[in-house]
Amino acid sequence: MSEEKKTPFIRLARRSAMDRRRMWIIRVSSIVFALILGFIPILLTGSNPLEAYGVIIQGSLSRPVYIRQTVKIAIPLLGCALAIAPCFKMKFWNIGAEGQITMGAVAATYFALYWYDRVPHVMLLVIMALTGAAAGGLWALIPAFFKAKWNTNETLFTLMMNYIAIGIVAWLQGGPWEGRKGSQLIPMFNDAARLPDVLGVHCGWIMVLILVVLMHIYMTKTKQGYEIAVIGDSANTARYAGMNVGYIIMRTMFISGAISGFVGFMIVSGANYTLYSGVANGVGFTSITVAWLSQLNSFAMIFISMMLAVLQKGANTLQTRMDVPASISSIITGILLFCMLSCEFFINYRLIFRKRQDTEAAE
Repeated sequence: MSEEKKTPFIRLARRSAMDRRRMWIIRVSSIVFALILGFIPILLTGSNPLEAYGVIIQGSLSRPVYIRQTVKIAIPLLGCALAIAPCFKMKFWNIGAEGQITMGAVAATYFALYWYDRVPHVMLLVIMALTGAAAGGLWALIPAFFKAKWNTNETLFTLMMNYIAIGIVAWLQGGPWEGRKGSQLIPMFNDAARLPDVLGVHCGWIMVLILVVLMHIYMTKTKQGYEIAVIGDSANTARYAGMNVGYIIMRTMFISGAISGFVGFMIVSGANYTLYSGVANGVGFTSITVAWLSQLNSFAMIFISMMLAVLQKGANTLQTRMDVPASISSIITGILLFCMLSCEFFINYRLIFRKRQDTEAAE
């Protein structure tokens, strides 16, 4: 009896291994379960859940114009998820992609506003892309330096820097870069500073697909990717092996910030054609979910990004056709993400109940 009291009723134990077929059964089941749970908020609005899901799919994938709009939403999500993947692999929790996107957008906007008539179209876009990447990388390098030098908390540091970046843009909107006096708006970009379209979508979709391949190679086939993985497993082991952990942290964060800054360039030059304080639009935070759900797999990020883009684009159609609030789509998205994240828990861990344990011991 005393031993039974000492033993918790429920214990967690890490699974040694699980075959891939069973893992995918759990993942697909979690998605089905989430969609069923999504019936509840839709029913509360007095709508038919099956009809609502059909409208979401139709509003995002049924016509070429809808597909193009969905892809535009997925591009920054995919790009930013690729950016933070090496940091997360290293167990450096970069929550500052939102600010890094914003600073990349700021740097690109400067050249879009003041250099559009000085250099040729292609050269201007190259300059905007490079400076956007450099600005995002340098912005990310600040918390990385403090982490490497004084072991500061990178989660809080990178999170707070988001608000600084947003504040800088708010100042530019109402100050040096304000267009019409009192408008609090930055002028729209000249055509020379806009990314060209390929198949109806700005060419950023080609760039991010190239990034998918490059990031996969970088993470799995290079020495730097190996160093990132070793530090993620154990920083002390990496030091014992002779790795300069501080330098690797700063190098990885610069790369992460540079890709985020490049995403900022694509947003202002390919989608918005201007800069405003909410330019990142939550992409930096949503991409964390994309990276986590994909298990940091570059190719899996394509599917996750498109899935979230479909829900986001379909929400607008749901609101106009069925008079269902767009916030319902956010609730369904939250349920879906929660279930998908939870399923990873059951893939990696199993629950051991005390009675079951005692029975097995008796047998």
